[in-house]
Amino acid sequence: MLRLFLTLTLLFFNLYACKGGYNSCKAKIQDSKSIQNKQLYLIVKKHQRLLYSNKKPSGKILKHDPYLSLYLVEDKKGFSYPFTINNRLRLGVAVVDNKRAIEGKILKRQIGLNEFATFSEPLFFPSVVMTSCCSLEGIVTPKGIIEKEYIQHFLEVKKVSYADIGIRIYDKKKLVFVKAINPFIKGNPFKIGDCIISFDGKKVRDAADLMRWILFSKIGSMHKVKLKRDGKMFSFSVKSQNRFGGGKLSDTFLEFLGISFDKHLKVVKIAPKARKYQLKIGDKLVQINEQNIKNEQQISKIISQKKDGAYLLFERYDFQFFVKVN
Repeated sequence: MLRLFLTLTLLFFNLYACKGGYNSCKAKIQDSKSIQNKQLYLIVKKHQRLLYSNKKPSGKILKHDPYLSLYLVEDKKGFSYPFTINNRLRLGVAVVDNKRAIEGKILKRQIGLNEFATFSEPLFFPSVVMTSCCSLEGIVTPKGIIEKEYIQHFLEVKKVSYADIGIRIYDKKKLVFVKAINPFIKGNPFKIGDCIISFDGKKVRDAADLMRWILFSKIGSMHKVKLKRDGKMFSFSVKSQNRFGGGKLSDTFLEFLGISFDKHLKVVKIAPKARKYQLKIGDKLVQINEQNIKNEQQISKIISQKKDGAYLLFERYDFQFFVKVN
């Protein structure tokens, strides 16, 4: 009986929210205290809040996504009407906080961990993208919109992880192409410029869909990929690996070997498997195969072109030294 009462109460609340439109959404954000001190503390379960933060929040952390900077934290006071993911037909959306709602549309969907979604109107932070029924389509970050599929994945998994088949992709004229490959994955069958036709029998229509299928797949699972290369069709079976980089984390493919960087290309993490390279925290990468490096994109681009390894030039104080990786 209690469960029925709660269900009916929640249903009434949601119907009321639809009737009140975005004004009800603003009121709900305010009543639930989902924005505090210019920070999003979105209530997603009665005693749980979702945060996007580059700093570790206070309180009990239930879960953390280091790639997307998401946290799930405990809220002892709670709120009876949490925000839910939109699983209904989307007729319209707006960017909403506790004071304003700007209607618009998603212009470009989120492609994996590195390219957040964009919106037709100027974004403001902190805020959420939602329907007029106050159901979530995404959360706004300074880098763009994290879409609902990634939020739902984060909320559903016990431990955050993402899968990888060794490619980075992009859209062009309603087709999906490979722009970079991880040469450190043994037997990686992909080449730059491959056009991906299908994944596990599903037609690939855009990079956003394909990257979610890859990222959310079970690590260690096998997948069938059909692609077009130089006018010929090829089919491969590939095994999903653990993804080590992307989003807030550096994504140069060297993370697969255990080496991670900050935005200044200084080493910030050395996994046990990378100790053989004798690197130290703070070492700065300056060249790959005699080419000067200024950003992550250059690293992955050059690394993609060498399947037999690469020579990395590091700088430590006034001393420079080479490291070969393969």
